[in-house]
Amino acid sequence: MFEHRIAAIQTNYFMKVFCPLLFATGLLLGIHQASAVENVFNVRNFGATGNGTTLDSPAIDRAIISASAAGGGTVLVPAGTYLSGSIHLQSNIHLLIDAGATILGAPQSLNAYDETEPYALGGYQDGGHCYFHNSLIWGENLTNVFITGHGMINGGGLVRSDGVLDKMVGFNKFNPPILTPAPPVRLGNKAIALKLCRNVLIRDVTIFHGGHFAILVTGCDNMTVDNVTMDTGRDGIDIDGCRDTMVSNCRVNSPNDDGICPKSTCALGHPAITENLTIVNCQVSGFMEGTLLDGTMKPKSNPNGRIKFGTESSGGYRNCTIANCTFRSCRGLALEEVDGGIMENITINNLTMMDTPAYGIYITTGKRNRTPGLTTTSHARNIFISNVIMDGVGSMSGIQIMGLPELPVEGVRLDNIRLINNGGGTTNDAVRVPKELGIGYPEPRTLGVLPAYGVYARHVKGLELADINVSFNEPDMRPALACVDADGLEIDNFKAQLADGVTAATFENVKNVSVRNSPVLDGVTPK
Repeated sequence: MFEHRIAAIQTNYFMKVFCPLLFATGLLLGIHQASAVENVFNVRNFGATGNGTTLDSPAIDRAIISASAAGGGTVLVPAGTYLSGSIHLQSNIHLLIDAGATILGAPQSLNAYDETEPYALGGYQDGGHCYFHNSLIWGENLTNVFITGHGMINGGGLVRSDGVLDKMVGFNKFNPPILTPAPPVRLGNKAIALKLCRNVLIRDVTIFHGGHFAILVTGCDNMTVDNVTMDTGRDGIDIDGCRDTMVSNCRVNSPNDDGICPKSTCALGHPAITENLTIVNCQVSGFMEGTLLDGTMKPKSNPNGRIKFGTESSGGYRNCTIANCTFRSCRGLALEEVDGGIMENITINNLTMMDTPAYGIYITTGKRNRTPGLTTTSHARNIFISNVIMDGVGSMSGIQIMGLPELPVEGVRLDNIRLINNGGGTTNDAVRVPKELGIGYPEPRTLGVLPAYGVYARHVKGLELADINVSFNEPDMRPALACVDADGLEIDNFKAQLADGVTAATFENVKNVSVRNSPVLDGVTPK
C-alpha cells in the first residue's frame, strides 16, 4: 500500500512538472521544424515534374523567386531528372540538388537557354569568357550563392564549341577591338556561370558534360569549391579575376581542355588580377569523357587536362598556392603570363604526375599582349615548386622555364623534384635552338623538342635548383640540364642519368653560378 502511494505521488509530480516542460519543448521543436519547412522550397511544389521530358526550369525559377521573396532559403531539387534551360540564381539562395536528382541541360532546339547579353568590350579573350547568360545555371551581381548536394548537373544539350561567340566579339581580330554589340544568340554552352558574385559555395555536386565550361566564375570574391567532381569535354573550372578563392578535394577530368584553370581576362572591361587563391587536394586527368565517372578511365590520345594558369593573363596572378594534387594521363603544370600582367608569389608543393605525354612543368612569359592600352611587360617572379614526382613525362620537354630577353623570369626555386622522362631524344635534338615565344601562343609544342630532357631554362635570373633527380626510361642523347642567358644560377644536389658520351649540362651566357654536391656536373663550364 505504501509503495502504491509513493508511485502515485511520483506520477502526479511528473505530470505537474515535466509534462509542461515536454509540451513546451515539443512546441519549440515544432515551431523550429515548421520554420525549417517554410524555408525549404521544393521545386515539385512549384510545378516541376522530374520526368526528364517536361521542361522544368520555369518551375525551378518560380521556387527561386519565392525563396528570394521570403528573404532567402533552400530550393530543393529532389530525386528525379529535371530537363532545364537557363536557371536564374538570386542572392541568399541555396540550390540543393539532392541525391538521385539530375538537372539535365535541354537540347538547343528547345530554345530554352537565355540569349547572350550585350557585350562591346573587345575580343581580348575568347567568346566563351564574354557571355554568361547563355548558361544552364547562372547568376550575376549576387551575394550568398550556394549550390550543393549529392546530385548531378548533366549538361546534356550544352555545346562545347565557342566559334560563334568568338566571331561575335572579334576574338581573332581584337586589334582594333569590336565595340559594337553583336545580335544576341541562344547557344547554351556553360553548366554554371557566375559573374561579380560574393560569398559563393559550390560543394559535393557532380558535373558531367559541362559544355565549354563546367564552372566559369569571373570577378567573384570569397568563393569555395569543394568536393566537386567534373567529367567534361572542355574546361573543368575557370577562375577568372577572382579573389579569396579555395578549390579543394575536387576531381576534374577534362580530356580536351584544361582542368583547373586560373585566368585573368578583360571580360569585365578591364584587367582583373586573380589573387589569394588556394588549390588543394585535387585530382586532374585527361581520360575519355565520362570514363572517370564510370570508373573505366579509358586513355585518350593527346589528352589535355592539367592545372594551368593562363592563357588569358591581362591582370595576372598573385599570392596563389597549390598543394597535394595529382595529375594522371594529362598535361603537366603550366604557369603562363603572356598578356602584360604579373605572376608573383606562387607556391606549389606535393604534386604527383603519371603519364604526362607533353611535359611536366612549364613556366613562361610572353608578348601575346591581349590587353587594352597595355604599357607593361609580362613579368614572373617568386615562384617556389617543391616535392614533385613526375613519372612518364613525354620526351618533348621535362621542365622548362622561359622568360623574355628583355625581362627574365626571376626568383624561381625548384626543390626536391624527381622526373622520369620517357627518353628517346636524339643528337640532333640536343643541338636544337628553340625559337623565342614572342607573340605566339604559349604551349610547349609551339617550341618543339627541347635540347635537354630534364630541365631547360632560358632568360632567367636567380634560379635555384635543389635536390633534383632526373632520369629516363629509354636512352636519351640530350643533356639533363641546359641553361641559356641566366644570371644567378644556384645548384645543390643535382643528380642525372646520362647516356654514354653525353655531357650532363650545357651553360650558355650564364653567370654567377654556384654548384654544390653535384658530381655529375663536375667539369661543366659556363660559356
